[in-house]
Amino acid sequence: MKVEPDNTGDNVPLLVDTETSPADANSQDASIPGAVFNISTTMIGAGIMSIPATMKVLGLVPGFLLIVLVALVTEITVEFMLRYTGSGKSTTYAGMVGESYGKLGSLAVKICIIITNLGVLIIYFIILGDVLCGNATKGGDQVHVGVLQEWLGIHWWTSRPFALLLLSLFLLLPLVLLRRVDSLRYSSGISILLALVFVAISSSMAFYALWSGKTQSLRVFPDFSQVSVLDVFTTVPVFVTGFGFHANVHPIGAELRKAGDMKVAVRVSLIICVAVYFAIGFFGYLLFGDSIMTDILVNFDQDSNTYAGRLLNDVVRLSYALHLALVFPIMNHTLRLNIDELLFSRENTPDLASDTPRFLCLTLGLLAFTYAVAVAVPDIWYFFQFLGSTTIVSLSFIVPPAIVLRDLYGIATTKDRVLAIVVMILAIGTSGVAIWTNFYG
Repeated sequence: MKVEPDNTGDNVPLLVDTETSPADANSQDASIPGAVFNISTTMIGAGIMSIPATMKVLGLVPGFLLIVLVALVTEITVEFMLRYTGSGKSTTYAGMVGESYGKLGSLAVKICIIITNLGVLIIYFIILGDVLCGNATKGGDQVHVGVLQEWLGIHWWTSRPFALLLLSLFLLLPLVLLRRVDSLRYSSGISILLALVFVAISSSMAFYALWSGKTQSLRVFPDFSQVSVLDVFTTVPVFVTGFGFHANVHPIGAELRKAGDMKVAVRVSLIICVAVYFAIGFFGYLLFGDSIMTDILVNFDQDSNTYAGRLLNDVVRLSYALHLALVFPIMNHTLRLNIDELLFSRENTPDLASDTPRFLCLTLGLLAFTYAVAVAVPDIWYFFQFLGSTTIVSLSFIVPPAIVLRDLYGIATTKDRVLAIVVMILAIGTSGVAIWTNFYG
């Protein structure tokens, strides 16, 4: 027997009203531009540096088509989430899943979000350490020197632990202490601007190389004499990781005035991200060709024979590092909410934003933990690849279709069910092939 939806109007709020407190009064006054900044910042994260390498594998035409396809699937799955959230009484992603699949389903989603966001935050710290302080092999040989070491020399105050500690205290801590996600809209806007700076620098260098006749030949389609069909599948998690902002749908949408505002913000954000991804992929590939590395930052990190070239490389690396630092608080916000939801009952405790001791303990504890792990374990890239093929795929493209197929409120159409099945099959298939290739390829 299907449960009838509680609300059928077009203006159903994304989240039901909760008891207001001094910390969250006027909480539904966020703007669409602010939501666009926060959503776009989440999507334009660490994955942008891997986009040019996917173009080398896929070729330009399939690469662009795959970006558009993943963006369309993202819009479909987010629309599923918004519709079922508006029809139920859930206030979080895990709560929405719990309505359809009970406590076990809710627990699984919480664990996936915590593992994903915690892993991403640690990796952000590691990248920041690499950019600022360089990295070394297990034998101690320096792979590359960081920006601080280039400028100031190799000293204890330019070491990874000290540099990341200063970054945590003076940049990250003030941002993660903000209790509303909409308060991060300005830092998110700066983060997007920095990503555009990287696009501008890459395109300028590519046009200069084109003018000088030094650009690389580009593949329009995959060259299967150099790559296999399985290699093509390994590019999918890169885009899935980039577009996988689903865990942030509820925190961002909860502060908007109307449910329809979130749909508009998502569509605008997807358009922005498709344009940024393709621009980075095209110009990066045009500039470096087959010499492009898995992380294009490594290409920019190579020694230059001119002062202008070295300065440009430093600008690229520093802008990217600051971009990641400004993405950090958005991911931390969602992680903190889900850990709190896992540890504390919503019925028996006040809202996290209004409970200062609980809020500070979680915030400071998470920042200290991610910092410590990043300093102690500076290389967990395989873990990041695994995340893109498992938890992020599940949260983005498996769980939302599963909710539609369960259809607790009887609101799914035949088209919805067909789309849900197709999306789920594609997600499971490509994820399985990518995992197999990463381990055995």
